[in-house]
Amino acid sequence: MENLGYLLQDDDIPQAVKRRSVKEKSKSVQLENVSKKYLFAKRAIDVILSFCAVAVLSVPMLLIALVVFLQDFHNPIFKQVRVTKDGRFFTMYKFRTMCVNAEQKLEELRSQNEADGPVFKMKKDPRVTPIGGFLRKTSLDELPQLWNILVGDMAVIGPRPALYNQYDLIAARDAVHANDIRPGLTGLAQINGRDELPIDVKARYDGEYAADITFLNDAKIFLHSITYVFQRRGVVEGGTGTMQQAQNSQKKQK
Repeated sequence: MENLGYLLQDDDIPQAVKRRSVKEKSKSVQLENVSKKYLFAKRAIDVILSFCAVAVLSVPMLLIALVVFLQDFHNPIFKQVRVTKDGRFFTMYKFRTMCVNAEQKLEELRSQNEADGPVFKMKKDPRVTPIGGFLRKTSLDELPQLWNILVGDMAVIGPRPALYNQYDLIAARDAVHANDIRPGLTGLAQINGRDELPIDVKARYDGEYAADITFLNDAKIFLHSITYVFQRRGVVEGGTGTMQQAQNSQKKQK
């Protein structure tokens, strides 16, 4: 559900990064208070839900892909390298929400970046297409990740997958063992602020979830996420940590 203003094509991924995704696999820490039986059931639920969702939403997804394609006659899907369980890399899919030459325009806009780290975000990003803006606000751009869930790169519920070079977020999650589980389509942080939360707060929520994975918690997060999507709560084009930035601004005014 998280919207990142960073576009990365497969050809842009350094070979060293691709090799690392195969060679560097850290051993998962045994998480306390987590039922191994439920982890098995959780994966089974993920497969069933993602398969059914793909079957039911295949026509709407094809229509979205067609609309995105017709706006400029380019590939409606783009790829991002993200981090999955045990620090491994995988290719995450989304519907393209930006213009084709978004990377070239990024250099011109970099001085207006309102986010920290490798993620670029700004209010009213001119690279976002009108269709893309709608897809982001409704989180429909995330639908291709159903395939990531089906093949095992992601789960329905879990921490949102970090970019491969989002080192601060990866390190913060390592400290709370949140990288020991599969990332999700939505998670505890997403129903507690989503884009508004600073990285340390996001990581804290992710760690809390990783330490207490239960069916009841997953069900609550799933239902709350549906509400958030319809209400469009927590979606901030200004970038990660917008809530904190606003609070800091208010303190300065005082």
